[in-house]
Amino acid sequence: MSNIELDYLRYLGANLSLDLTRGKPCPDQLALSRGLEDMIQGDYQSRDGIDTRNYGGLLGIPEARELGARLLDLDPAQVLAGGNSSLALMYQFLAFRKTQWAHSETAPKFICLVPGYDRHFSVCEHLGIAMINVALTPEGPDLSMVEALVEKDPSIRGVWCVPKHSNPTGHVYTPETVQRLAKLPLLTQSDFVLMWDNAYAVHDLDEDVPPLESLMAHAEAAGTADHVAIFGSTSKITLAGAGLGFCGLSPSVLEAFQRYLEPQMIGFDKVNQLRHARFLDDEHKLKALMDAHRKILRPKFDLVDKKLKPLSAQSLAAWSQPLGGYFVSLDLKAASARQVVQLAGAAGVKLTPAGATFPYGDDPEDKNIRIAPSFPDMMDLGQALDVLVCCVHKASHDAASQSH
Repeated sequence: MSNIELDYLRYLGANLSLDLTRGKPCPDQLALSRGLEDMIQGDYQSRDGIDTRNYGGLLGIPEARELGARLLDLDPAQVLAGGNSSLALMYQFLAFRKTQWAHSETAPKFICLVPGYDRHFSVCEHLGIAMINVALTPEGPDLSMVEALVEKDPSIRGVWCVPKHSNPTGHVYTPETVQRLAKLPLLTQSDFVLMWDNAYAVHDLDEDVPPLESLMAHAEAAGTADHVAIFGSTSKITLAGAGLGFCGLSPSVLEAFQRYLEPQMIGFDKVNQLRHARFLDDEHKLKALMDAHRKILRPKFDLVDKKLKPLSAQSLAAWSQPLGGYFVSLDLKAASARQVVQLAGAAGVKLTPAGATFPYGDDPEDKNIRIAPSFPDMMDLGQALDVLVCCVHKASHDAASQSH
């Protein structure tokens, strides 16, 4: 029996229960925002005299809209401050947009960059929007392919983008990429929309990360601002389950989206908006908070890189080395991603399902695995990565044996 098999059997008998599936803040990160609890202290009045405990204010209180504007590089008048989920705003906005496509004789399609964010794909699948894979490069989308597809097929109604520290690869779109994307709606007669999920706008792991160009500024210059929908949240800044989601739109589209939402709700949680606006009322507080997050997260990402290095030395895998965000994208060169995930699961380490980073859960090369190192402590993370590396070795060895 080989050393690989012996190592794997040892892990099978270790009764492990470890999880690398989702990019959740760890308890130490959540503790950084305990000051939120002190922000109200009986004073529920917003700056302009709104009693945040009461109904109304669908677009959010002014202070919260200003916070969203700072995060997303927008004018506060362009921002809706919502509840705790930017994903919910994305779903609602795409459902709103779909009502405007109802007259079309062809079913809508969306370009999805791969590997990408599984929940974007779930939104499209639930709304009956077909998905087209386009590769994500270190500069951003493969724009030549995107532009060719949009010009050729008017049923393509949009594209999903995570422009900074992309999920899961960690790429940051270059200035040229952002400028070209802003002009993309000019290539089609369809009601095209750029779904710009800037979830990691301030989530840098290094201090000198290149800034992201403003999509809205370029879109306004190109005359395409009505085709831009920008999203973000404080979910990985303050409290993952009790943060604020934001949506940024041109004034005319924001007004139309507000009318769409009015039958569904009277307003979001303005008390939570108020405490966030007070807690993060200037750039210095936000920077200090994100610096503290970085000090917790950077060693975890460094540990991922260290633990995976033996795979590179044997040409078994390659992986991203992000400058921010919450994920590492692992591409296997010999092993089946599905087999690795199954082997790790049997040994007590949960990984994101193979194929999750592709629409319909179908990774055509069966090679990509998304690693989420943020939640475990360093000891658990190291142990989980040791199991993962062992499983990659075993699956690669099995594949080589079957080929002979």
